[in-house]
Amino acid sequence: MTEETHSNWLERMEQDSREKQQGFMNDIARRLKRPRITEAPAHPFRGAPQYWQQFKWSPEERIEQFTANFQSAGGHVFRVQDMDEAKAFIVSKADEMLARYILRQNVTELAALRLEEELTDTRVSVWNTDDQEAWKARAAEADIGIVIADYAVAYTGSITVLSSENKGRSVSLLPTALIAIVPLERLKTRLGEVLIDFDEAGPSGLPAGIHFISGPSRSADIENDLTIGVHGPGIVFALLVG
Repeated sequence: MTEETHSNWLERMEQDSREKQQGFMNDIARRLKRPRITEAPAHPFRGAPQYWQQFKWSPEERIEQFTANFQSAGGHVFRVQDMDEAKAFIVSKADEMLARYILRQNVTELAALRLEEELTDTRVSVWNTDDQEAWKARAAEADIGIVIADYAVAYTGSITVLSSENKGRSVSLLPTALIAIVPLERLKTRLGEVLIDFDEAGPSGLPAGIHFISGPSRSADIENDLTIGVHGPGIVFALLVG
């Protein structure tokens, strides 16, 4: 088959395909007893409507709604006044769970907790501090992963964790349990309040990963049998700090 006849054949196949498509759509319109719409409808509005962009809960309403929504998905929410209380919670929970290995993000807020001094019987590792370490494997071995939330959303009951060199996604995805510290000033009402920052940053300003966590991992892929902890931590704690 020459190049010219091959091109003609492709054109004929495309024409046949378009005719079948038109016939299919015309048949649907005939069965619905209405004419086909052949022009794209007008879209005078883009994005969320103005009333929704202006919708915001008070700080206490955000706390109440986030707690209800996060817990309804199987997560656990605790309110603490400051990072010292957050540290006490982590130490208590590690003792309760008999944790032998904890992995945390390499960020200043978590370094200030000095967990290594309190958890003398537990190994505490810091993400990406040793080039020779297989950090994904270490994360999979961890009993508890500890992260600082970059955002949280009350309306959806979600925690947002961004990935970077010092904040590997494996810290929140692979350990058996996850403790996410959520400063109250990062708790928003709507998801749009979070997404607008990514939109304004543009493609070059986006982080390596954006992860929305709404309670423990849940999957019903196999025969609709709900299983907890298949694709991530089976236990998730959100500590609202402030």
